[in-house]
Amino acid sequence: MKGERGASMEKDLYFFDEGDGTNKRLLGGKGAGLCTMTQLGLPVPPGFVITTEVCKRYYAGGGKPPEGLSKHVSGAIDKLEKLTGKRFGDPSNPLLVSVRSGAMLSMPGMMDTVLNLGLNDETVEGLAKRTKNERFAYDAYRRFIQMFGKIVLGIDAKKFDDAFDKYKHKVGAKLDTDLKAEDLKEIVRQFKQIVRNEKGEEFPADPHEQLMLAIGAVFKSWNTKRAREYREFYKIPHDLGTAVNVVTMVFGNMGPDSGTGVAFTRNPATGEKKLFGEFLFNAQGEDVVAGIRTPLKIVELEEKYPRLYQQLLDIAEKLEHHYREMQDVEFTVEQGKFYMLQTRAGKRTAQAAVKIAVDMDDEGLIDRREAVLRVEPGQVEQLLHKQVDPQAKVHVIAKGLNASPGAAIGKAVFDSERAKEMGERKENVILVRPETSPDDVGGIIASQGVLTSKGGATSHAAVVTRGLGKPAVVGCEALKINLEGRMLEVNGATVREGEIITINGSTGEVILGEAPLIEPQMSAEFEKLLSWADEFKELQNWANADYPPDAKRARELGAQGIGLCRTEHMFFEKTRLPLVHRTILAETDEERKEALEKLLEIQRGDFKGILREMDGLPVIIRLLDPPLHEFLPKYEELLEEVVELRGDGKKPEELKAKEELLKRVVAMREVNPMMGLRGCRLGITHPDINEMQVRAIFEAACELKRGGCDPRPEIMIPLVGHVNELKVIKEQLERVAKEVMTKYGVEVSYKFGTMIEVPRAALTADEIAEYAEFFSFGTNDLTQMTYAFSRDDAEGKFLFKYIEGGILEADPFQTIDRKGVGKLMRMGVNLGRGRRPDLEIGICGEHGGDPASIEFCQELGLNYVSCSPFRIPVARMAAAHAALKSKGERRWETV
Repeated sequence: MKGERGASMEKDLYFFDEGDGTNKRLLGGKGAGLCTMTQLGLPVPPGFVITTEVCKRYYAGGGKPPEGLSKHVSGAIDKLEKLTGKRFGDPSNPLLVSVRSGAMLSMPGMMDTVLNLGLNDETVEGLAKRTKNERFAYDAYRRFIQMFGKIVLGIDAKKFDDAFDKYKHKVGAKLDTDLKAEDLKEIVRQFKQIVRNEKGEEFPADPHEQLMLAIGAVFKSWNTKRAREYREFYKIPHDLGTAVNVVTMVFGNMGPDSGTGVAFTRNPATGEKKLFGEFLFNAQGEDVVAGIRTPLKIVELEEKYPRLYQQLLDIAEKLEHHYREMQDVEFTVEQGKFYMLQTRAGKRTAQAAVKIAVDMDDEGLIDRREAVLRVEPGQVEQLLHKQVDPQAKVHVIAKGLNASPGAAIGKAVFDSERAKEMGERKENVILVRPETSPDDVGGIIASQGVLTSKGGATSHAAVVTRGLGKPAVVGCEALKINLEGRMLEVNGATVREGEIITINGSTGEVILGEAPLIEPQMSAEFEKLLSWADEFKELQNWANADYPPDAKRARELGAQGIGLCRTEHMFFEKTRLPLVHRTILAETDEERKEALEKLLEIQRGDFKGILREMDGLPVIIRLLDPPLHEFLPKYEELLEEVVELRGDGKKPEELKAKEELLKRVVAMREVNPMMGLRGCRLGITHPDINEMQVRAIFEAACELKRGGCDPRPEIMIPLVGHVNELKVIKEQLERVAKEVMTKYGVEVSYKFGTMIEVPRAALTADEIAEYAEFFSFGTNDLTQMTYAFSRDDAEGKFLFKYIEGGILEADPFQTIDRKGVGKLMRMGVNLGRGRRPDLEIGICGEHGGDPASIEFCQELGLNYVSCSPFRIPVARMAAAHAALKSKGERRWETV
């Protein structure tokens, strides 16, 4: 197959010694890893991979195995028999295989696996004689029937679990390993009876029939609800398909010198360069991952079998150097002999991703470019999540394993479907389960965090939450979880469904009620990685900030300017609102002037604080944008007060004042305020407000300039749709600016520009650029006007259905709609720069913190993106990714 990609597509399957380990699209991640390990000389059981192309043909044929597949599989089994010296279905020396899924992109636990395939009433006896271990043989057989029954035959797993637990209780067995051979024979008999009862037929005994049915079941698992939900969350295409890996069985359940384990070559929670994992003696793989038994730390393997531990260390180092990446491996020890069953890039927390990337650069495994590309912008956002305040007094009711760091607060919910329903209603929930399975993935995605009473640091719950960046506490054995009663009890405390709990995934603590949270601290590795990102990015990162503390925080987080300072937020403050009322309701010019002068004094202080914090950096200040009536009492509330005062009749003076106010509010009401008297229209009809604001800006700037600072205000005139609006207002306000600078005897660097938020502004951007020195795309309003959506109404009433139903690919208020809104933006950029080549252009909606939108802004050639201060590190990383990708650097894939 190597070097023959075109020809390789003609084959349905490849043995591990011939498959191209770099072709994950064809062989899937698991199959590619098995091929690579085999060809590196690592101990891998023989086997073959059925390609993802076969899976696609399976679905194209309506869920039926493609023609010729059975023949190819039979031929492969013949070859496998020769390689192993065993025969499929042979009662004296049976060949047993596992049938495992494996997609191109890693989807831990989302698809199905069948172990011990090939067992029947005859081969189980042969296995017992061959191994001289009857207990082991029947343990393998009961596992096979249980797994095959659930995955292939579609029988409810609870029926097997209940029968198994009931029998264990009957014979007084606490652990599975307490069961004797005769017990397991009886369990096999009961399991086969369950199959008869549920399917009306005998459990299939022919190994070839078992194999083809299992292959079909693995293909089918590609399209299960849980797999689709996982792919949708991670934006993995639905058409990739899964490969199927048929691997000779090796057994970890053959006795005390056997076992199975999962290991990471570095700690997936912290990134520490130390082997991390878990191991179970006398067990099979699903026992570790499913959290059925609480496993031992990998260090136990070092203590009992130092030779095997050293072998694992050597393999880990070899794999890391080959892949230049932290690996997640599965292995089995069969009677003291070591076998590798899987390797893949390990899922990790954001904290670990940063440390691993920086450390691997220090170790010379990767360079800085690759280090930056290995940390996704979304992972950076996870690092900025709040943590439980270590100084706070909290009521800790239990402690488990700290499986995935961070703090999560929410209502305890004991069912995944209910968690999804509540999550869709924007309620914060903590999913509480004895252990999670792949079927819980929808509930995990909807939850703030996960709490389990079973499982270890490599259990399903731990692996999935780490990949999602959600906090998790697992293996909290003190919890007594009552799923039917929807409650848990622990150490005298009871938590019922709907009650608030906090989980601390960094310490493993479970806290009653809502714990106080604090802002996280950036690690030295994180700061170093962000500094590398800054070396590669081309877009500047500015922040939306309305107050000096916001600006200060933004600058600390790496902001290179303020892209939007909204002055109306200052007006809404309670102490200022009366002055705004007086300005709006003034009956004489004198009253209005007096109120404006007081507002000017306050605004001067506001602007001085922000300009001081951003000394030497640009600050875009948007003049008053909303309609004036938004600053007055709401019509409905005022009307209600008037009606009450009229009915009471005891306060005539107050009634008169309220009636007068109601008249003014009625006079100012608009049918469609969104498109009414606001923005630049307000500046034209009420120029004194704009003039007051510009005077305050320039007085603040001139005072700072006199004091040795370097203020750089940029005045944004909002809602311009016609060039003449901008022309009139700019001429009016530039006079004020020059007048103030003359008065102070200083020159301040400044610009006048506009927000491009009206489609007509984008269409006539060449005309507008004649007067604007900068454009700032107001992508929130531009999206509303382009779609004719009211954001509040759309998000509350139909937008979710549009996305869920595939009408829209994504929420256009979260990610820029490139085909519609994006086309207007591209037109605005090209027309604007065609008229004014040095035109400064950026965006200031929350799209400025969205990685996909930032990538589009890089493509358009914008100067900056502006977002909330807390998203600045995310935007810095996204800008670096966008710049590197535009130069052809390959984005690293977690596979």
